[in-house]
Amino acid sequence: MNITEMLSFGFMQRALVGGSLIAILCSVLGVFLVLRRLSLIGDGLSHVTFGSVALALLFRLHSFYMTLAIIPLVLASSLGILKLAERARIYGDAAIGIVSALGVATGVMLASMAGGFNIDLFSYLFGNILSISSSELAIAAVLFVIVISGVAIFYNDLFASTFDEELAKTSGIDTGRINAILVLLTALTVVLAMKVVGIMLISALLILPAVTALQLSKGFRTAIISSAFIGVCTVVVGISVSFVMNLPTGATIVLVNFVTFLCAFAARTLLRRR
Repeated sequence: MNITEMLSFGFMQRALVGGSLIAILCSVLGVFLVLRRLSLIGDGLSHVTFGSVALALLFRLHSFYMTLAIIPLVLASSLGILKLAERARIYGDAAIGIVSALGVATGVMLASMAGGFNIDLFSYLFGNILSISSSELAIAAVLFVIVISGVAIFYNDLFASTFDEELAKTSGIDTGRINAILVLLTALTVVLAMKVVGIMLISALLILPAVTALQLSKGFRTAIISSAFIGVCTVVVGISVSFVMNLPTGATIVLVNFVTFLCAFAARTLLRRR
């Protein structure tokens, strides 16, 4: 099957457009999260998303309304991670671990009440971008604009807080507000990425394009642009390969990302030796 034939299918067009939008969001935010050592927040929020999906399935919500219902729950959980770290005086990774464990436990309990792990729940766990609907694509487009606008508006403050939070604070930047904005934008992205690679693999889409770009980029802005480019390319290649070879789409995207990272790491090692 050639590219023209593949693109003639409506579901492939929606998958490629939606996947590209989400890849850009994950890749851009991933650079900030990796440099701030908050990359595991994606994993924690994905587990909260699992609990939210199980709750939505319990009430038998349509996928469109399910996404709308999940968003406020994941947003609240992202702020909960920050507040827990601040008020309980524990490290960020510990707060992420607590919220993550609570999300998984709640999800398992609700899934059991809803009749066990059915096909619908597994599709959210491991992703099914090829089944994205027009309404879900519209949600992805709206949230894409919101997240990218947020990054653009607060770029300078995010940049300052990423490299030296204490200096940013003494410079008059409200780092608490910036941290809250970053985790809220990440929460929105996690909900979107659920459809692309699935709940269990979301953190990979946040981390791998970013660390790949950081292997080759010298400047921060260059790293963000490179990460977005890598993210889109790997998602497009992953979707195409999975369609042609009849492979799980989410897992294929992650493996393509990992191979790309290995190539970038090898290239960087060779350049250093020369």
